[in-house]
Amino acid sequence: MVRYSDKKLDGESKVAKARGSHLRVHFKHTREVANNIKGMETSKALTFMDDVLNFRRGMSFTKYTGGIGHKAQGKNAGPHGKSSPGNAVRWPQKATRVVIDMLKNAVANAEAKSMDTENLIISHIQANRAPGGRRRTYRAHGRIGPYKSEPAHFEMILTEKAEAVAKGEKAPVSISRKQAAKNRFVKVGGGN
Repeated sequence: MVRYSDKKLDGESKVAKARGSHLRVHFKHTREVANNIKGMETSKALTFMDDVLNFRRGMSFTKYTGGIGHKAQGKNAGPHGKSSPGNAVRWPQKATRVVIDMLKNAVANAEAKSMDTENLIISHIQANRAPGGRRRTYRAHGRIGPYKSEPAHFEMILTEKAEAVAKGEKAPVSISRKQAAKNRFVKVGGGN
């Protein structure tokens, strides 16, 4: 059995998981995609990522923002409609496609477990660095330069959305004699 992160979920039969190791996508892009869709419903997450692929919405970058320009789509590009810090957005195509495939796989796993696929949320999503690839490229004057890659490990866990519970009545609050005396006090006069 594949070991996921130390995320303990009660009711293991009511969760759907998907996982990928040594994926040839940039770790930093994958981390930012995961941060953007964390906690979303699966249908909303798929729509959001499809909009990113078609350049209709930007994926906000919050941690790895070096050299990322500020775009107009960043005003509403943050996770769940919140604006992103600095409005730094990009449209990571390859990482988004990989996460879409993983999300569809997790939804299919939920369907195999006979879960309600219309009512799923992304309760856990995580991207980790994988060991980097080292190749070389040939430069001018007989030199050799590094040609590295930064792959990623990726996992997600989907759960069914909890049903809303009606709010109960407020219990009567009992107050002490001292508090009742303070409430009876009427302030007279001016001043602060």
